Amino acid sequence: MIQSLDILLILAAYVLGSIPTAVWVGKLFYGIDVREFGSGNAGATNTFRVLGKKAGIPVLIIDIAKGLGAVLLAYLGRYEVGTNPFINFQIALGVAALLGHIFPILAGFRGGKGVATLLGVVLAVQPEAASIALVVFLVMLFAFKYVSLASMTAGLSFPFIGILLLHYNNVTLIAFSIVVAFLLIVTHKKNISRLLKKQESKVNLFNAKA
Repeated sequence: MIQSLDILLILAAYVLGSIPTAVWVGKLFYGIDVREFGSGNAGATNTFRVLGKKAGIPVLIIDIAKGLGAVLLAYLGRYEVGTNPFINFQIALGVAALLGHIFPILAGFRGGKGVATLLGVVLAVQPEAASIALVVFLVMLFAFKYVSLASMTAGLSFPFIGILLLHYNNVTLIAFSIVVAFLLIVTHKKNISRLLKKQESKVNLFNAKA
């Protein structure tokens, strides 16, 4: 049964995810709303693209921390650590944070795609699989310079890493990894179209403007 403590923690995870890092950094330090430029998303990738790495790196780190911090709220709950109910609650908190990032109440419900926040979530829930998927992401990013392609490739590899490489047998974790892959594809539909048309913007972290 869901109790009041569960609801409070889930709401806290949503509010944490709702912190519009890209929007606040853009408005506070540059006087612009990043959602009005580039891809129109309030995320780390668009911040790198519009404002450069001095803004993009802090936004990326904070957005990852939002997902990680939201999942860690599970330790304040009533479930025994390591049990299926605990893992289920971790995932519920992570989903709440993702919804907060994508539909932030603190920024008019116009947020980002949640890739960085999702990374924080999976690092907390499935750290081994997430770490390997992060390597996949970095290899693809440095090879092709497309954040969207790197994100989707890492996401698609995520369930295979857990099932085939790490031999997960927890149904909840397996289902979660499959949902993560599905969400990354769904949220990148426009990027897929631009990639096929060769219109997708490239990002070079080393050559990004300061």
